[in-house]
Amino acid sequence: MAHGNIKVNEPPPQPIIAPPGKSEKYKGVKHTILVMSGKGGVGKSTVAVNLSVTLAQMGYSVGLVDADINGPDDPKMLGVTEMKLYADDNGIVPVMTQYGVRVVSMAFLLPSEDTAVIWRGALRHKAIQQFLEDVSWKDTDYVIIDFPPGTGDEALTVAQLIPDSDGVIIVITPQEVALQDAKKAINFAQQMKLKVLGLIENMSGFKCPHCGETINIFKTGGGERVAKEHNIPFFGRIPIFPEVVDMADQGVPAVIKNESMMDSFKLIAQNLMEHVEDGNKSQTAS
Repeated sequence: MAHGNIKVNEPPPQPIIAPPGKSEKYKGVKHTILVMSGKGGVGKSTVAVNLSVTLAQMGYSVGLVDADINGPDDPKMLGVTEMKLYADDNGIVPVMTQYGVRVVSMAFLLPSEDTAVIWRGALRHKAIQQFLEDVSWKDTDYVIIDFPPGTGDEALTVAQLIPDSDGVIIVITPQEVALQDAKKAINFAQQMKLKVLGLIENMSGFKCPHCGETINIFKTGGGERVAKEHNIPFFGRIPIFPEVVDMADQGVPAVIKNESMMDSFKLIAQNLMEHVEDGNKSQTAS
């Protein structure tokens, strides 16, 4: 694929991507983790960003692919909105953040944060393909791919391009409507023959800063119930912290400053690594 395929409805500044040449296939990555949700508003990008930062803090080399072409928010949450992509002899160079996570995102290609990307499926496919195949991912332990909500073009593209990914993490919230949509994401993964590594229940309880009581605003336990129904590992719960919103707006991942979030994501990361390693052992044995 030529490197000059990405275009938007407004011309972005140059240079943004590599000059035309032979496309390098997605390689140099030990583990690829897909982060999905059945619906919007469940905090999927918050999970993808903070999981990436947690893995980096644990000493791993981590890349983050913001696969939401219409609403690329990951650079904002990592404080790198002013950066642009460029290329060297090895391909497109991901933007390095101060948190040790390398990122590629449509946001780096737009003239401004207000620019709308008005694309049909074929262009979305090409953009995602370039984010995977034309980016220099050499010597990366984990690439986390943050999907847009649902089971549309972007998710289908990645499933087709990287059929041997380690698997999918599904982010859900406890209320019944969200649980129904989560089951669709599970069904998508199964149809695409992708392993569902685990479920994460986000927004699971709010601890009152005054009395210390935990209030289950969106109920609790639904994620664990769905995991049991589908025989899927349950990776953990993430409580609601109002300051997480302010941190994200300021470009600071919650795991950097919030001790409870840090503990939650360390547990999730440990569960993830355990299941990834178990999967590798099973493949080796077979």
